[in-house]
Amino acid sequence: MRHVFPPAAPACVPVAGSDALFPVHRIFCVGRNYAEHAREMGFSGREPPFFFMKPADAVVPVTAGETGRLPYPTLTADLHHEIELVAAIGQGGSNIAAADALAHVWGYAIGLDMTRRDLQADMKKQGRPWCIAKGFDASAPISAITPAAQAGDVQHAAIWLEVNGQQRQASRIDRMIWSVAEVVAHLSAAWTLRPGDLIFTGTPEGVGAVRHGDVLEGGIDGLGTLRLAVA
Repeated sequence: MRHVFPPAAPACVPVAGSDALFPVHRIFCVGRNYAEHAREMGFSGREPPFFFMKPADAVVPVTAGETGRLPYPTLTADLHHEIELVAAIGQGGSNIAAADALAHVWGYAIGLDMTRRDLQADMKKQGRPWCIAKGFDASAPISAITPAAQAGDVQHAAIWLEVNGQQRQASRIDRMIWSVAEVVAHLSAAWTLRPGDLIFTGTPEGVGAVRHGDVLEGGIDGLGTLRLAVA
C-alpha cells in the first residue's frame, strides 16, 4: 500500500534543555476556566468544563530566548491574546480519575490561544460553531515543553502576559475553576487521550486585542517565557 502523496511531517514542539522533540497529536482547549475571565466574557459560576480543538499544525513553537513570529491572520480586525498553561500528555487513557491524572502529564508549556474575537462573536450570535475563530493557522504559539519533574510547583505558579511591556494578564494557576487534574479527567471521559495531545487549560482575565508590530511576552513560574512579535 502506498500514499497518494507524501504525508506531512508531524507538528512538533521542542523540549526545554534538550534536542528532543515532542510530537503533537491533537490540541484540546478549555473554555472559561478562570472565574474572572468567565465574568469578563459575560458568564459566571462553576459550570462544567467545555472544550474546543485546534489542528495540531496550528502550533508555533518558540525556543527560549528567541522572539517568535506571529502572523496576523486573515478575516479579522480583532485578534485577541489568551495566555494559558499547556499540559502535554505522555500517557494516554480514557475515564482517567482526577487522582491519577497528573501521572499522564509528560510536561508543561506556556501557550497562547489566539482568537479572532470578531468572528467568534458573530458565530455565537448565529448559533454556529466557532472553529473559524479558534482553529486558524498559527493560532497556538507555544514555548518549549518542560518535563513535569523539572517544572516545579506549576499548579500554584503565577501566569502573566505583557504587550509592548504593559501588563495585560496576571493571575495564578491555582485560580483555575477546574484544576489540571480535573481537566484531564473530564476530557478523558469524552475522548481517549493519546500521547502527544496538548491541553490548553484556559486563560485568566485581561484578554485583549493585538495589532501589527506588537510584541507579546508571557510567562509561567518554572516554565520561563514565551515572546512573539505580531508580523
